[in-house]
Amino acid sequence: MEKADRIKELVDILNKASEAYYNDRDEIMSNYEWDALYDELSSLEAETGIVLPDSPTVKTGAEETSGSGTREVHEYPALSLAKSKDVNVIRKWAGDRALWLSWKMDGLTLVLTYDGGKLTKIMTRGNGTTGSNITYFADYIKGYPLEIKDKGHMVVRGEAVISYTDFNTINSTIDNPDEQYANPRNLVSGTLGLDVSRAKEVSDRGVTFHAFTLVHTDEEILSWGKRMDYLEELGFTVVDREPTDSEHLQQTIDKWTVAVKSGKMDIPVDGLVVTFDDTEYASTGSVTGHHATNAGMAFKWQDTEAETTLDHIEWSCAAFAISPVAVFDPVSLEGTTVTRASLCNISEMKRLGIGADRKTGLTVIKSNMIIPKCIKADAHGTEFTIPDKCPVCGEPTEIVTSEKTGTETLHCTNPDCTAKHIQKYTRFVSKTGMDIDGLSIRTLMRFINEGYISDFADIFNISSYKDSITVLDGFGEKSYANLIASVDKARHRHPANFIYALCIPMIGLDAAKKLIAFYGTKGFFDILTKNSYDNENTLNADANDLSNPDNKELNNVRIPYDTFAEVDGIGPERSTAIVKWISEPRNAALLEKLLKIVELDDIEKAGEKTGSCVGLTFVITGDVHIFKNRDEFKAYVESQGGHVAGSVSGKTSYLVNNDIESTSSKNTKAKSLGIEIITEDTFVERFGR
Repeated sequence: MEKADRIKELVDILNKASEAYYNDRDEIMSNYEWDALYDELSSLEAETGIVLPDSPTVKTGAEETSGSGTREVHEYPALSLAKSKDVNVIRKWAGDRALWLSWKMDGLTLVLTYDGGKLTKIMTRGNGTTGSNITYFADYIKGYPLEIKDKGHMVVRGEAVISYTDFNTINSTIDNPDEQYANPRNLVSGTLGLDVSRAKEVSDRGVTFHAFTLVHTDEEILSWGKRMDYLEELGFTVVDREPTDSEHLQQTIDKWTVAVKSGKMDIPVDGLVVTFDDTEYASTGSVTGHHATNAGMAFKWQDTEAETTLDHIEWSCAAFAISPVAVFDPVSLEGTTVTRASLCNISEMKRLGIGADRKTGLTVIKSNMIIPKCIKADAHGTEFTIPDKCPVCGEPTEIVTSEKTGTETLHCTNPDCTAKHIQKYTRFVSKTGMDIDGLSIRTLMRFINEGYISDFADIFNISSYKDSITVLDGFGEKSYANLIASVDKARHRHPANFIYALCIPMIGLDAAKKLIAFYGTKGFFDILTKNSYDNENTLNADANDLSNPDNKELNNVRIPYDTFAEVDGIGPERSTAIVKWISEPRNAALLEKLLKIVELDDIEKAGEKTGSCVGLTFVITGDVHIFKNRDEFKAYVESQGGHVAGSVSGKTSYLVNNDIESTSSKNTKAKSLGIEIITEDTFVERFGR
């Protein structure tokens, strides 16, 4: 193939991969493969002088399509950073100047603009020159204040991300594999692309903004580190950072790399960013391609390759598919011995040429230093066998072809297969749930595939498999002992954490706390475990019953759907979700089983509320001057029997804002709903301090 033709081919391949990377639910290649093709393209362009207009080396990357708002030009172009996997290259670029190291987060870049102390605009990065105005999501994204004490013009750039925990929980609620998201980055991109009518989903999905640079301020702050401190003082969630220099850069990178290798980071990252502390110097660089030369450099971890030989293929049941796993001769990668790597799906096996030949040569890496991945195989493998029964439940399998990408994956046909509910197990053992350390999603999946776990209660009986567990890859006596200690500790738990762990739809930790505060431990679980109710109390379905859209009478529903609706913050929709959950015989049986294993704190039912704010709901916004901060203000309202909400709604009694004439979204909404806006002084006059 001519070099010019290869350049055209590479540009086409990389642009399609970037489009999928930023906007699709599926990825069509790994970061490792993309980087390798990008490097090949860069070399060919340098050699031939041929650079196509749409080459990824001269544009900011695929244009993310998040945001249904109007397109606008950025005040300051959001250019991307040059990257390197070689620390020496970054040292040469940095010279002897003071540096900062921070995470390169893997989400969606947003640009926030403030004027007169108020947030006036939120834009997506778009193509770096223009983006989508999504200011209508201002009240639904976490991580930044709506009002600040800086009354000048300010522009802040940062990354909107969704944690792995929230990503796994959200994906677990999507039954159609074609509609599930490939990773948290795709999910946050899809979330911020929602129509304004679905704005609450942005909040429900936990989208959080992490500021990574203060682009402009009228204040004279020349140090990048001090600028980030300033943002923190103003109330922004700011990216983690550490000062360093060229001499200590490798040492600092190594320290941060350990955190990634631990596998315990809940925020997705795909590298590190090295930034000059001197912001004046950083702004003096030129623009090369789509990179501002002095704005910073991204450090990407070098994926170390190892050659090995295939021993056999296992089929492992994951949350939504049965994935092929290559088991091979042991190799050392990133200081650990690796014997297994996922082959992803049937299409990937075909692409690599992996078959049943036990002596197929493999090339494996640890993608982003964490996940073993097979990237190459000798293309002489014989035809492989696809299992016709699920390795977990033994029910028939089927090959599903994605309508969008054509990717072939193997699926279990049993909707009740334990492996399909892995995200529920992840929630059950999470810190917010039963807080069982040592049961990562990979470990849980391994135990499920080995047959050790088939429901939540089995986790507390895991010691029965000690001999088998201690010989598994990555396990030993110490790991096993730590796991058992954590399981035993989880046998005593606060009832709100236990309720959260049960994975009742729409019931998070806050809702669980409200239920326990209202009913007490005994009162709440007495309702759930009652065998029957009088016939006249049973709610029969009718055409207006949203919980039963097919108008079929649910004979196993023994308590009214609105049983818990009177609890503040629960309401009819959440109450219905609880009743429907406990009405499933398997859920009722599981709860009964768990209550015999777990000892819950005995929380008494809350007494009648008293105080000056009983029955009132307040929304507090802006700066406060009588109370130390809004947390103290909120604590006072709650001590007086009131409730503090985060957003204005029809249930709001008062909006407290010291700037009554503000045109903020909360003030505007309060006025449209006829809700009285009062100052902090007025609040104290009426309700005390």
